[in-house]
Amino acid sequence: MPLFRKRPAALAAGLLAAALSASVAAEEVNLYTTREPGLIQPLLDAFTQETGIKVNSIFVRDGLAERVAAEGTRSPADVLMTVDFGNLIDLVEKGLTQPVESAVLNEAIPSHLRDENGHWYALSMRARVVYAAKDLPIETFNYEQLDDAEWRGKLCIRSGQHPYNTALIAAHIVYHGEDATRAWLEGMKRNLARAATGGDRDVARDIMGGICDIGVGNSYYVGLMRSGRGGPEQVKWGEAIKVILPTFENGGTHVNISGAAVAHHSPNREQAVRLLEYLVSDAAQKLYAEANFEYPVKPGVEVDPLIAALGELTVDSTPLVEIARHRDAASRLVDRVRFDQ
Repeated sequence: MPLFRKRPAALAAGLLAAALSASVAAEEVNLYTTREPGLIQPLLDAFTQETGIKVNSIFVRDGLAERVAAEGTRSPADVLMTVDFGNLIDLVEKGLTQPVESAVLNEAIPSHLRDENGHWYALSMRARVVYAAKDLPIETFNYEQLDDAEWRGKLCIRSGQHPYNTALIAAHIVYHGEDATRAWLEGMKRNLARAATGGDRDVARDIMGGICDIGVGNSYYVGLMRSGRGGPEQVKWGEAIKVILPTFENGGTHVNISGAAVAHHSPNREQAVRLLEYLVSDAAQKLYAEANFEYPVKPGVEVDPLIAALGELTVDSTPLVEIARHRDAASRLVDRVRFDQ
């Protein structure tokens, strides 16, 4: 009989322990990210300090979609974070994300910088800008001018097949169509001062070295160079150029993003949404700006002084989803004109 009396109490204790264990486990969120851990760790630490939710960050350098797909329904991934909107859209198309309905996210992020069904959200921006020799008498620029004969043998740019450039080319297709974009690329190829290769910082280096007069690069690299984070040599590269925020004719400055989505099989969905909502708070957006010299996606948040000094950014309003539809066509055009050869 005593044994019988103890069973309900023991059962209750066991159920309580299980409930407490589940509660503790629920106060975690698993982040799969292709971003370098050092860039985002301050934001994750701040999130944990504010909410008590632990972030388990898993760095996936390559093959994020393949890994999540292979894990299937057993995947522990809650949030998928990556750079380049094309990668986010690929995750959606492969069925690896789920929609989120959040007033916080929708109010903080302009509609053209998020999926219309809530499958992904931009968290920071980098502008595709023009680097130019300091003595050039130009202050404004349109992307359409990159093929002008004025720049014959004077243009430096990385591979046309790099996602930064295929996105820009895809945006040009949106504005002007494939035929005009092919002609534009052919003109740019004639303008190349050297092969389309290397990275964006190499463009600044080669302008300093007199190899080219203008080039195309991302805005955040200017901050990385001028701040000294890349070493004293890169400070010289950054100081040797002036930066122009170009626009499309009748449009704005093309941007790419870092962003995130909630994984389709997220075991901690509520915590995942809370993390995304935190990442668009004023405090987190400011940390983003400081961590990697990126533009906040939330209007009104302070930009790092090195990036603010480049001028006022007018973000092109073309929806990123619309640009993404032309990525394959952009890639084909790069090959057709033999841009990288």
